[in-house]
Amino acid sequence: MARGGPRDLQPGNSTAPGTFGGAGDPDNGAAFRAIVRPIQALRRRQLKLHEHQSRQLLSDSGIPVPAARLAADPAAAARAAAELGGPVVIKAQVLSGGRGKAGGVKLASDADGAAAAAAEILGLEIGGNLVENVMVAEAVDIAAEYYLAALPDRESGQLIVMASAAGGIEIETVAAQDPEAIRTVGCGVDSGLAPHQARRLAFQLDIPLPLLGDFVRIATATVDCLVSNDASLVEINPLVQSGDRLLAIDAKITIDDSALFRQPQLREMRNPEEETATEAEARNSGISYVKLDGTIGCMVNGAGLAMALLDVIVNEGGEPANFLDVGGGADAGQVAKAMNLILADPEVEVVLVNIFGGITRCDDVAHGIVQALDGLSRRVPLEIRLVGTNQAEGLKILREAGLNAHRDMLSAVRAAVALAG
Repeated sequence: MARGGPRDLQPGNSTAPGTFGGAGDPDNGAAFRAIVRPIQALRRRQLKLHEHQSRQLLSDSGIPVPAARLAADPAAAARAAAELGGPVVIKAQVLSGGRGKAGGVKLASDADGAAAAAAEILGLEIGGNLVENVMVAEAVDIAAEYYLAALPDRESGQLIVMASAAGGIEIETVAAQDPEAIRTVGCGVDSGLAPHQARRLAFQLDIPLPLLGDFVRIATATVDCLVSNDASLVEINPLVQSGDRLLAIDAKITIDDSALFRQPQLREMRNPEEETATEAEARNSGISYVKLDGTIGCMVNGAGLAMALLDVIVNEGGEPANFLDVGGGADAGQVAKAMNLILADPEVEVVLVNIFGGITRCDDVAHGIVQALDGLSRRVPLEIRLVGTNQAEGLKILREAGLNAHRDMLSAVRAAVALAG
């Protein structure tokens, strides 16, 4: 998320939402839903970092976090606890929620206890993910817990900072039970969160006056962390009061996949369990692929056209099996790879190809389809819409292979929906 965007809106502008989410907001529920739903989507679809990785980014941004070490076996956990001294907390490092309920978080008073706790946690399966590492962190006394997060708001072109005195609880739970407990403020990408905005949040959360300056620094640094790392979400839950200081003791950060080309240090943090084998193969091939839950496999050139196709499929009563953008200049080889990626999903009952040739040539796409069909391990019905550059040549190649193409997207979608039952 580079600074200097064209819509650096500020609270108070007629197009900016400013601060909302309190008792005086007549549309508090709608305002909140506009924030929480993007958070839920971001957690599912972006590059997610483990807790220890997220804490490191917070620390790099000047946000205080308890000291911690990563351990892959009980002996390493014991050494880490000895280095930290005093009580420690042992936490499973998996990209799944519910770690505490699953036995993935334990307290230990010394090195022996840390080794025993690590032995119990390592090898657990939590949310379908195997625990291969634990984080050994300094345990702290907690006087109060808060929630703090920053994320982009695409509708207003701003960043949004969310805060609540109900920390340590999933924000969706807070929204359902007490939405007025959530406070939000909008700020610009270039300007970041202004100190007076952070102070207002602090007053709304009843942050103790001696900690007011700390909260302002942490809140502004949270926004800086979001921007400097091209993150799509920076979430601290909880931010705790421990004695005379505020500490971020748990964090979730997701990174915008499309910005990884300029964040090489974050690209190396990608976690294998975050994506399926098909998604990893697609990424390595330069194809944008996201697995969905339907039965109609989709191949499209261009993200906008792909999104439009998904909308039309759903509108016609079908369910797409994937989002797949083969790219603007895809050749026959790339199209063949895309076809094989789609059919790697056993739920796919029909494949729908929707190509509007500009840079992508229709004859290249047709060659790729025919090439893919020759080597497929299984066959499913194929519906094709192919228009644009070298359209006549592409249609001729398809006809010679015994394939027909639709003249428009709607007829192709209706045919695919009918075949998918």
